[in-house]
Amino acid sequence: MKVRWRILTRSGTFMTGVLIVAFWTGCAVCGRLIVPFDPFADDILNTLGAPSGVHWFGTDQLGRDVFSRVIVGARDILLVAPLATALGIALGVLIGLVTGYFRGIIDDLIGRVIDALLALPLVIIALLALTAIGTSAATVVVVIGIIFAPLVARTVRAAVLSERDLDYVAAAKLRNERTVYILFAEILPNVIPPIVVEAGVRLGYAHLPLWRR
Repeated sequence: MKVRWRILTRSGTFMTGVLIVAFWTGCAVCGRLIVPFDPFADDILNTLGAPSGVHWFGTDQLGRDVFSRVIVGARDILLVAPLATALGIALGVLIGLVTGYFRGIIDDLIGRVIDALLALPLVIIALLALTAIGTSAATVVVVIGIIFAPLVARTVRAAVLSERDLDYVAAAKLRNERTVYILFAEILPNVIPPIVVEAGVRLGYAHLPLWRR
């Protein structure tokens, strides 16, 4: 562990990433204390202002200071996005395990629903849903999580299909292990790599609907 940590601390890329995360974490924790303007205060006489010494990033259509809103918005990004990603991964993994393992009519029914959802622009659906039912933090987490679930499920299903007929699964069946055990104790650990990749990708996209807030 010490050797790995020493190698990481000598990596410029790693340290740069740590500094960036630390900066935005600080903004999320102390944002309201360090911003020069109230990020939610309208100034109709100063709308769509260009960047200047007073407003570093300019102002938006309501005259609000964009720099202040970016700093304070870090709290939503660092809180809501990971939670939404976690929900989407959890739902997607569950659906992917079930459809990939059982196949048959279950796979056909759920697969058709997933195909129908993926045929639609998911970001637009998320924005429309948030506009219709509100933009509270809990609502954003649920909407983004549900939107991400079909994408994750498709990836997990493909990974499960390549694992379900292997010898270790057959051995578990011969031992009369329960289906839940086979899914979560035998197959799931072997499909972790694509799930980790999906989590990283989805986390990068999870912040997009937050700009609507």
